[in-house]
Amino acid sequence: VEEMKHAILKSYGKKGEEIVNMNYAAVDAGGDAVEKIEVPAEWASIEDKGFVQTSDASRPEFVRSIVDPINGLKGDDLPVSAFNGREDGTWDNGTAAWEKRGIAVNVPEWKVENCIQCNQCAYVCPHAAIRPFLATEEEAAASGLEWKQGLGETKAWKFRIQVSPLDCVGCNNCVDVCPAKEKALVMKPLESQMPQAANWTYVTEKIGYKQVVDKTKSVKNLQFAQPLFEFSGACAGCGETPYIKAISQLFGDKMMVANATGCTSIYSGSAPSTPYCTNDKGQGPAWANSLFEDNAEFGLGMHVGVEKLRNRIQETMEAAIASCEKCSDELKGVMKEWIEARGSSSRSAEVTARLVPMLEACGCDYCKKILEMKDWLVKKSQWIIGGDGWGYDIGFGGVDHVLASGEDVNILVVDTEVYSNTGGQSSKSTPVGAVAKFASSGKRIRKKDLGAIAMTYGYVYVAQVSIGASQMQLFNVLKEAEAYPGPSLVIAYAPCINHGIKGGMTRTQTVGKQAVECGYWHLWHYNPQLEAEGKNPFVLDSKEPDWSKFRDFLMKEVRYTSLQKAFPAEAAELFEAAEENAKWRYNGYVRLSKQEY
Repeated sequence: VEEMKHAILKSYGKKGEEIVNMNYAAVDAGGDAVEKIEVPAEWASIEDKGFVQTSDASRPEFVRSIVDPINGLKGDDLPVSAFNGREDGTWDNGTAAWEKRGIAVNVPEWKVENCIQCNQCAYVCPHAAIRPFLATEEEAAASGLEWKQGLGETKAWKFRIQVSPLDCVGCNNCVDVCPAKEKALVMKPLESQMPQAANWTYVTEKIGYKQVVDKTKSVKNLQFAQPLFEFSGACAGCGETPYIKAISQLFGDKMMVANATGCTSIYSGSAPSTPYCTNDKGQGPAWANSLFEDNAEFGLGMHVGVEKLRNRIQETMEAAIASCEKCSDELKGVMKEWIEARGSSSRSAEVTARLVPMLEACGCDYCKKILEMKDWLVKKSQWIIGGDGWGYDIGFGGVDHVLASGEDVNILVVDTEVYSNTGGQSSKSTPVGAVAKFASSGKRIRKKDLGAIAMTYGYVYVAQVSIGASQMQLFNVLKEAEAYPGPSLVIAYAPCINHGIKGGMTRTQTVGKQAVECGYWHLWHYNPQLEAEGKNPFVLDSKEPDWSKFRDFLMKEVRYTSLQKAFPAEAAELFEAAEENAKWRYNGYVRLSKQEY
């Protein structure tokens, strides 16, 4: 106690006697509350069995032989021979699903009678631990679980929200976003929800994901698609992962990812845990990590390499069309369709589904050669992912280079406004007045406008989004960005644990909404294709902010309130500058949106 009080005096003596005495009182109160816990005597003779390797055949061999020993802290005991066949550094997808960490104190319980079937809970869940399912009458009856009749497009099906309690991290985002008058989700102790673990296994394995509605039509429909990014090691309430999960639901079966080092790489690929997984056809994202400074170029290289292989396919098809007598006119017609559609992920997938059986039936040398490269028939959805420390700072040169290339790649920058994974250092995305490492007295210069810089090229699709503010705008932007036949850049607002949000990370979605309402963040998209139609390519998607709420928003985050407490005079000046900067930026967007074309 004496040493703690000595440290308090040293740390807070300059702040006055009142502050020092308040801290002394906290130490005294803590000491008075200490109770001795008697350690049971039998604990002294407990045998530590350590890691026991399972022989459970239901767990994949790779999980049993590699993943489980590493998670059991026995990775150093694995011989080199255990990795035979993996000299190329590949790792099996979906290993995170076998961890079943069970780390949440409380997890959501579904109140079937209150649910309006909007599926927003699944859309925002950072860990994909809550999902909607559809079942036939027979499947629902056989399950013995609670279901309700579907609504709208799913009215012929039974509907159920299923939680995986052992994969949930208890962030409460699903409850926060639920729009039902009487909440359809309530947080309950993990122990009370343990029966749902078996229900999760039953529903996912016996009933599965039914694509009976068009997932590209609405946010609700999209949630019936299996997330191919699940159960990551991200923080509870992470503001980044819902964006990646949505992309995986839309394009995951043909998706390739180049991931910059940072939070996104840590929760996406910390061996042995990999949240990227495959669907029932074995299709899923291919993922690799590169360093800060060259990740954009790394992703561009992925795309260029794939397209070189696809050029070979086209050359072979053109030769077959010109000279192969074995290929039928119908087959040659479908080859021509593929050549025309090769630049579109969706169209090339549709044509490929018809083309492959015809190639197999023909069996000529040309068709055999094409079948050897059939994995490249469907256009890959190339995504380059990283945080603002990468996109705004260290990797900006690469981002700029890739955008300038004109190549058909998609860049996602999840913007937490700090270098999140290394403790919250200031980045060029950090706004005026925010406290961060290396900006302990508040950032003094305004935030870089990465989106405005990208727009100056004129041929880059650019957008700013916030899932908490507009789920539909994000949904539309992701579809447009991927379909755009050139480079795209999506900048996503991502509330972070480094922000020190009052109320905690349970409020991630609410914070994203409030940021747009007060003018702290703006929603817009720039689509160069609109210009060809005689329309303004810039569209401002958010409404006129309520500027009276701007300061209130700042005061809900420790990164701003700490400045006010430590340097009140500087805080007043910097907060005024932050608001003026936000207004200046918004007014610029308004002027852009009013230009005539």
